[in-house]
Amino acid sequence: MYIKEPMKIEDKSMDIIDSVMGDVDFSDEEMLVAKRMIHTTGDFEYRKIIVFKDNFLEEAKASIEKGVKIFTDTKMAYQGINKPALKKSSCELVYYIDDEDVREAAKAKGTTRSACALEKAVENGVKGFVIGNAPTALFRLLELIKEGKVDPDFVVGVPVGFVGAAESKEALREVEVPSVSTVGTKGGSNVAASIINALLYMVYPR
Repeated sequence: MYIKEPMKIEDKSMDIIDSVMGDVDFSDEEMLVAKRMIHTTGDFEYRKIIVFKDNFLEEAKASIEKGVKIFTDTKMAYQGINKPALKKSSCELVYYIDDEDVREAAKAKGTTRSACALEKAVENGVKGFVIGNAPTALFRLLELIKEGKVDPDFVVGVPVGFVGAAESKEALREVEVPSVSTVGTKGGSNVAASIINALLYMVYPR
């Protein structure tokens, strides 16, 4: 026999995660986000590498309640955000990675589509940034913050990989902006989406 009901599966998963969290230094709500990240990845190591900065949870929840426009750097992150939960909010979710003007800009500038998509997001008034794949997008966001061209409500910065990922997240933690990030190479679009889902479930309980 095996568990078939989705919520029972999730509840059982959370019970298992609870049993290994130990004495991690998270608030109750930070713990909910951390558990959602672990649930998504199946990786208990996350409990040791998540960093919340500058009142991330309160700022992100307040922004979601206001109906922030949220940018994701990949279609995968966009698809991973729970649409019924999102529909309860007045937030707008966008991604520009496949837009033709972004493709053309990337080719002309000799950079990644992710970085150019990030620039388009800033031009379009995005205030919530969800970056799970592309360090170049996160680096570009940090450049625009320092140039005074954008003041994010919050940043989810969890790009994955071996080239620039750890460095971009370290740079994010040096900037005074509400953020959540991971130390090292781990992260990903699924992780980024799980963080937004955790926030949505807090603001709009299921």
